[in-house]
Formats: sequence, C-alpha cells, structure tokens
Amino acid sequence: MRQIKWIILAFLVTFALQPGSIYAAGPAAQVGGQPGSTVYLPIIQNSLPLPPSDEAAQRITLPPGFEIRIFAQNLTGRPRFMAVGPDGQLYISLFGSGQIARLPDRNQDGLADSVEIVSSGLSGPHGIEFHDGWLYVAGIGSVVRLSGPDVNGAFSAPELVTNNIPGSGGHSTRTLHFGPDGKLYVSAGSSCNICVETDPRRAAILRFNPDGSIPADNPFSSDPDVKKQAVWAYGLRNSVDFLWSPSGDLWANHNGSDGLGDAIPPEEIVIPVQKGSSHGWPYCYTPMLGVNTSAEIRDTRLALPSGFTCEQAIPAQFTALAHSAPLGMTLGAGSLFPPEYRTSLYVAFHGSWNTNVIANYRDCKVERILLENGQPIGSETFATGWRPAGAKCGDATTWGRPADVIFGLKGEMFISDDKGGRVYRVIYRP
Repeated sequence: MRQIKWIILAFLVTFALQPGSIYAAGPAAQVGGQPGSTVYLPIIQNSLPLPPSDEAAQRITLPPGFEIRIFAQNLTGRPRFMAVGPDGQLYISLFGSGQIARLPDRNQDGLADSVEIVSSGLSGPHGIEFHDGWLYVAGIGSVVRLSGPDVNGAFSAPELVTNNIPGSGGHSTRTLHFGPDGKLYVSAGSSCNICVETDPRRAAILRFNPDGSIPADNPFSSDPDVKKQAVWAYGLRNSVDFLWSPSGDLWANHNGSDGLGDAIPPEEIVIPVQKGSSHGWPYCYTPMLGVNTSAEIRDTRLALPSGFTCEQAIPAQFTALAHSAPLGMTLGAGSLFPPEYRTSLYVAFHGSWNTNVIANYRDCKVERILLENGQPIGSETFATGWRPAGAKCGDATTWGRPADVIFGLKGEMFISDDKGGRVYRVIYRP
C-alpha cells in the first residue's frame, strides 16, 4: 500500500511541474502512513501560458482578469478571417496578398512560432473553414477547396467548388461557413451603397452543397435565372459574417448604407435570417438602437417595388451605432472565459472612416453582445484601445482595427487586425 501511495504522489508532482501548471504547498494526508510524516502535496491548476507583457498589453483595455498579448505580427496582405485546423493550429486569410497562412504554436508558449504560407495565388481569399478533410476558401468570384493538411502539414493545389458567386465591384469580401445541415453558406455584399441590384446573388447569403451544386430545397432552386438558384436570403447589404445561434437559428450582421448622416441607419448586429425572405436593403432598415421590437421602416431614397412593403422585411433583433462596421463574430461557448462570458456573442467592430464629427467617430473594438435565453439583451465593450482619442479608426495614427474574432481549441480568444498586421490572443487569468 505504501508503494502505491508513493507512486501516486510521484505522478501528482510530475504533473504539477508541467509547463502551464500553477502549484502551491498545501497539507495532505499522511502518505507514508507513519505518525508525523505529513507530506505537502501540490495544489494543481492547469492554465494557459501568458507571454511577457508587450505593446498590446499596454494599449488594449479588457475587463478585469483578462490578458491580451500579440500572438503573431508583421503579417502582410491584410489579415482577415481565421479558422482552427484539424491539427489544432490557427489559419488566417491574407486578403490583399492572395494567401492563406498557418500560425503554429507547437511549443505551446502562447506565441506563434512562425508564419507558414500554405497556399498562394488565390483571388481575394477571405472566409476560410475546414470541412470533411478540406480547407474551403471564399474569394472574389469563386469558392475553392484544398485537401489537407497531410502528415507533413502540406495542402493540395486548390480545386474549384463553384464560381456561382459575384466577382469584384463594391463589397468584394466573401465569407463562408458550413451550417448544421452540412450545406455551404456564402455571403456576398452589394455592388453599391444603395441601388437596385441586377445580380440576385448580391446583398445575399447563398447556399450550396459541399461540391458547389444547388440543393434541391433552396427557395429558388427552380428559378429560370440560374444565378438566383443559389440564393438563400437577400436584402443584406453587406453581411460580412454570420453564424448559428445557440438554438440553431442563422444570425447575420449587416453594414448599413451611407448618406443618411451619422446616426442612421443603425448597424444590424443580429439579424434572424429567414429562408427566401427579404431583410430590407435597399428599401428599408431597422430603426431602433439596441434591442429592436419594431418593423423595418422606409429608406425614401428608393421607391418600393410593386407589392412590397417594409412590414414584409425581416428586421434585426439587435443593432449598434451607425457606421460601427461589424465584421467577424463568434459565440463564447467554446471559451475558457468565466461562465457569464461563455453565453455571449463577440463582434469585431472595424470602426467606420466616414463620420466627420469627432463625437460620432466609431471605435475599432471587440464588442460583447449579452444574451439571455439565447437572445440579445444588451452590449458592452470587451476590448478597446486601438485608436487614440479623437482619431478615426482609418487614420494613420490608429494602431490597429479588429477584423475577426474566434476561439481556439484551448478556449483562448484570437483577434485579427487587418491594419496593424497582427493577431492577438486573449486569455482569462483571475
């Protein structure tokens, strides 16, 4: 029995001395079984590594207990959307350079070891996601996929999934995600600020089978216009990101139009996307700030189509200040944050360049949308400090602008910055 107890003690001590473990002396049982032989066992708490303080830690403000560090820097080509690969490593699209990069942390010290380019020569890669052994990439005018990574970390050459998505012009980023139904969803923004689109795939979310074919249950799958067959929902001026809510509903954000001043229309942060339905743009918008309980109202710059009213459009459930520019968003369920933070939605606000009154400059930040029973009830700033006071987020003096936010397999948050060329890592350390 004494030998077994000492084996257990040796195991506990060995575990406690592993990197990332916190331990302190504490009284324990009499392991040796002899009077007076009290042994002090370690109190073990496995935690994520925190690199030394850096410029991000000095600049960025977070709620108490949270820490931020630069995970990767000197990224070229406007780093945008991220995904975690089957190898557990972080991948990111470099929109301006046509590349996909891997940012491995193989020694698990909380810092990227290097920037590994896994694919080049892509047309404006933006949304990326792994699915069934493939890395899917949404670019300008097409979705491609690469098989991998193989045992050496390499990927195949890209193969075309579909070119049935809009090309360049206007809003050119394309975002993709796979839904709970196994289908491929792709968002495509409008070609203009406010206009009647001639291409039905613009200002829309499209839906495909994983091989790029049109699902038979798409709402317009039998339409004589082959472009319209891919449309799942429309009237979404620029839904840079979307996801599925805790209850399985499709939520999208939406960058509203310009030209109505600094206050309207509000940015639509949570839109309950409905199959085959209009979500308002370019004719209507959600008027209320924050939690919305009203129907959409007219944008009088365009006449309504015959037989259409704003009451038919699907309004947003939650909005933010006009010109906040919501981009990437994610749910906190997979985080190692405190329980109250795990039930929230996190949105990267890029901060608009086109407000001209200092008091109306919009912050570049990460916003936390509070959810109750799976529905938005309010919001608060989670991370801020990328711009100086009184500066626009697009100014040269701005240090960075959040573009995407996701959680890694270990529960840490990653934030991409397409102005500063960085990725940040946020952990909770009470």
